[in-house]
Amino acid sequence: MNYFKHETAMVDDGAQVGEGSKIWHWVHVSPGAVIGKSCTLGQNVFIADKVIIGNNVKIQNNVSVYDNVTLEDDVFCGPSVVFTNVYNPRAFINRKNEYQNTLVKRGATLGANCTIICGVTIGEYAFIGAGSLVNRAVADFALITGVAGKQTGWMTRLGERMRLPLSGNGLYVCSKTGDEYLLGNDRVILKNYSALKL
Repeated sequence: MNYFKHETAMVDDGAQVGEGSKIWHWVHVSPGAVIGKSCTLGQNVFIADKVIIGNNVKIQNNVSVYDNVTLEDDVFCGPSVVFTNVYNPRAFINRKNEYQNTLVKRGATLGANCTIICGVTIGEYAFIGAGSLVNRAVADFALITGVAGKQTGWMTRLGERMRLPLSGNGLYVCSKTGDEYLLGNDRVILKNYSALKL
């Protein structure tokens, strides 16, 4: 075993866990789950069968990642983040064949206690504020706050707010990294960037 597993954690046979990952108290990883390298799963985390987790993902305490959720590299899930996989659940109706796919792209942050309704894609380096509800697609670098969540700004790769309007055109240069972010057509792209050295 090339990863750390606390004695109270349960990793079912068949689960794939990458090198250097850390699985803490009372975590349950289901047999079909795939977890990348250097991930951290905090206390009381549940990972379902049909879940794919990339490298260097941090999942804080009390998060359940249900079937059909994919977290790409460097995603951060704050404490008590909620994922769903059925849009209209009923206890007396079996809807396992109706699970919807949820994708959280590289570098995104999901703040504490936010809720992610199934079937959405959250863009690269997007930032979901604590307690927010996401029920639609989120653009790369977008800052989402509130219930239901609305875009209220743009965030850098470092997780700092950019001085850019929500729409129109603009250019923002990060003073710490030199990264250049170009706004146009209601989206932000990373025009020039350097490797992060933090």
